[in-house]
Amino acid sequence: MVQTVAGSRALKRTVSALLKAPDFEKSLHELRRFPARQVVNPLFSFLLSSDEEVRWRAVTAMGAVLQDLASTDMGAARVIMRRLMWSLNDESGGIGWGAPEVMGEAMARHESLANEYASILTSYCYEEGNFLEYEALQRGLLWALIRLVRVRPALVRIDPGRLNIFLRSRDPVVRGLAAWATGLLGHHSARSQLESLRGDKTRIKLYLDRSLQETTVEELALTGLACLDQ
Repeated sequence: MVQTVAGSRALKRTVSALLKAPDFEKSLHELRRFPARQVVNPLFSFLLSSDEEVRWRAVTAMGAVLQDLASTDMGAARVIMRRLMWSLNDESGGIGWGAPEVMGEAMARHESLANEYASILTSYCYEEGNFLEYEALQRGLLWALIRLVRVRPALVRIDPGRLNIFLRSRDPVVRGLAAWATGLLGHHSARSQLESLRGDKTRIKLYLDRSLQETTVEELALTGLACLDQ
């Protein structure tokens, strides 16, 4: 038991160093060489990191690990997906930080996971479904929806108007991501809401293409409008 604890601590230190390394692409390759079931728990812990870049890298890494696991042992991958879903359940006693993002990343990477769990992800938008109340979780949900719809648009089905509550959010990240997602989903009925976000110069930071980038709510609304015009 002592060796097991010591081993888990050493693994966590190794994972931490890889997530913080300058060359994340190389780190990601190294992380994927570990047995998936062995590396999942330390990666889960880094979803709570106070370092935003480390937290997002953990999301990417977990999505990649789940992709690999689903390709060899779908049952084991389902166990981890259910663990993520459980963490978002009020009965879990937790908050579920990072869970929607990991689900979206994994489904964008693996078609079978997307086929099984896309409807679960979208259910978190529905007030009569599994609606996520916390704005921080709503950020993760909308990011996950965007990540998934950009890769597998046919699997993301959300009724028009369902994202309007997010477009009216006090949280600028939620507003901006909702505007982009609305455009990607082709919800033309929400055009006026997107137009209303023109002039919203609030600066926000997003994780895109494996790096943190600055943008504004207005820029994301314009992106959403451009999607509607395509």
